[in-house]
Amino acid sequence: MDKSAVALLSGGLDSVTAAAVVAGQGYRLYALTVSYGQRHSREIDSARVLADWLGVIRHEVIELPISELLKSTLTENESDVRVGRSAIGKGIPPTYVPARNTILLSLALAWSESLGADAIVIGANSIDYSGYPDCRPEFLEIFQDLISVATKMGVEGHSIRLLAPLIAMSKADIVRKAVELSVPIDKTWSCYGGGEKPCGVCESCLLRQRGFQSAGIRDPTTEG
Repeated sequence: MDKSAVALLSGGLDSVTAAAVVAGQGYRLYALTVSYGQRHSREIDSARVLADWLGVIRHEVIELPISELLKSTLTENESDVRVGRSAIGKGIPPTYVPARNTILLSLALAWSESLGADAIVIGANSIDYSGYPDCRPEFLEIFQDLISVATKMGVEGHSIRLLAPLIAMSKADIVRKAVELSVPIDKTWSCYGGGEKPCGVCESCLLRQRGFQSAGIRDPTTEG
């Protein structure tokens, strides 16, 4: 029996690797990318390229202009996104976007139910991460419970599964998995800075650097 899933595809390494893992498990993929006013909108271009690589059935890019409602350095162009290496994982950083994954998963859930899809895929991980509360297993478990009681499919006993295949993986493990799955790493974008090239000093860049260094693999986006 064919299985299908809606993948939240940001354009970053984690989201495409998670989608590729689930595709390898036999799921046919739809992809959802949300432009909510984040300053690193360069990743939207990457998401389009990665959706083509994944061979998704359909890729939707939704404009959700809510950045003025959400206080975060990711939605404020003049804010400084630099962070010291020693600060990573120490509390919730200013790059946290209020309830972002709740918003994104709700959109993915609504589309999944409309499609009759079996699952939602998110690239969340909680090992080498920024400390965002909506990337933790506890949050995903509760959202799965919500799916069961807040949707027609869930109430009728056909609850949509929430898949987070990277949740317990380190950044190094994610890099290795991406290489194993032949993910086009050079097409991914992780930087929070919003420039033409990765800034190398924001939290996302530093976490990505740590992952590639620990895996002993060169990051093609920072070469040259």
